[in-house]
Amino acid sequence: MTRSIYSKLVAIFLVLILALMAVVGAFLMRGVRNFYINGFYTQMQEAFSGAVMADDLRAAADEPDAAAHMAEILRANSGQLGISAGERNYFILDGETGECLTGSDPAAGAHLEITRNILTAMGGSEGYASDPGDDYMDVALPIRGESGSYIIYIFDNKGTVTDLNAELFRIIAEALAVGLVIAVLLSLLLAKTMVTPIQSLTKAAEKVAAGKFGESVENDARDEIGVLTRTFNDMAGQLERNIEDLKNAEQLRREFVANVSHELRTPVTSIRSYAETLCDAADSMDAATRQRFLEVIVGESDRMTKIVQDLLTLSKFDAGSIDFDFGMFSFEKSVKDVYNAQLLEAQKRRHNFGLEFTGELPEIRGDRARIEQVLINMLSNAIKYTPDGGRIRMTAGVKDDCVWCTVRDNGIGIPKQDIDHVFERFYRVDKARSRESGGTGLGLSIAYEIVQRHDGKMEIHSQKGKGTAITVTLPVGGPADA
Repeated sequence: MTRSIYSKLVAIFLVLILALMAVVGAFLMRGVRNFYINGFYTQMQEAFSGAVMADDLRAAADEPDAAAHMAEILRANSGQLGISAGERNYFILDGETGECLTGSDPAAGAHLEITRNILTAMGGSEGYASDPGDDYMDVALPIRGESGSYIIYIFDNKGTVTDLNAELFRIIAEALAVGLVIAVLLSLLLAKTMVTPIQSLTKAAEKVAAGKFGESVENDARDEIGVLTRTFNDMAGQLERNIEDLKNAEQLRREFVANVSHELRTPVTSIRSYAETLCDAADSMDAATRQRFLEVIVGESDRMTKIVQDLLTLSKFDAGSIDFDFGMFSFEKSVKDVYNAQLLEAQKRRHNFGLEFTGELPEIRGDRARIEQVLINMLSNAIKYTPDGGRIRMTAGVKDDCVWCTVRDNGIGIPKQDIDHVFERFYRVDKARSRESGGTGLGLSIAYEIVQRHDGKMEIHSQKGKGTAITVTLPVGGPADA
């Protein structure tokens, strides 16, 4: 790949230099030619339009030896006419036949061809016509006198133009050679500048393809390659994070499957054991024992149903398909209703259970049933994990544009290392105690999802052996997108 880029860049520079020099050379030679041609005809017109030379030529045409006299006048004005032996000459032609009578180069005059301008002059008009494709320039002017008709003819073989163009071509060829050398050097330098970061990107991309996502390429350039390099680094970083997220997700999936299997295996095992016992010893079992066995089977079945229902609820949260019924309701009344609903269970455990409001609570916008589900979970956890005869306080108030409710107990508490994990699915601080109390390990996860959907937050402060305080805070106006 590298050689290909090098060769392509070198070839591009060479073609550009060749094309540039060809265009410049063509314009220069064309410009020189046009300048010389235009200068020739301008010089002739200025010379022959002058009153002195024109009058002298007309006067000479009236004399007996008119051709010689006119040739003498032209010879006297050779500087003005730019006469140069071998390149530009003057001739006196017969106005009727176009035959050369005399001139500055008799040998050339003997072989003069009848040109378009000579024909024009033979017709009585001045011949200043020019064709850039001709290898000569000429001017033919008719002169009539008493001794006859004559043509003043100036002929230029473009020798100067040819020599000048040849010199220009030589200069251009030399410049082209130097330009090609410079082009090769510049193209190699540019190719190296461009290819080096591309090579680095290629090596890094190969490592990324091999699974090494930590690779990055250093390039602080502000050009397109620099942008490409930074984009590649960002992409590699994103891939590394995505792969890590996928690994974490896979780990969570495995843990989830293991937890679900474990949670369902326990009640299934209990149901199977008690059912097999009933089948094997039904005749010898007394009614009280049979009834107790059936109650265990029903209880374990209820726990399985609760696990499945909680899993379905969480899956709906994950899929974003769970429905919320947002509306205005009294948060204060919901707190009182939940308190009253859990009061009997708290009294059964001889808890000192109290409710307190720090002020009048406003109505809020939200899903009343879901919010009450969160409050019930908070209270039921406090009742379950507080030893009998404990103290539980439910406090609610308003601050700024939010309402809050805190459930505080003096129960078993949560170890510091477990506090950050209590909202994770199936996470239990005391697994044995949780199962004995009928918990699934999903209640706080569901409560957390509900609060998040309301743009609220849940916070837990706890100390092992001293108790726990869990607080839910909800915006009065409800979630912004509801």
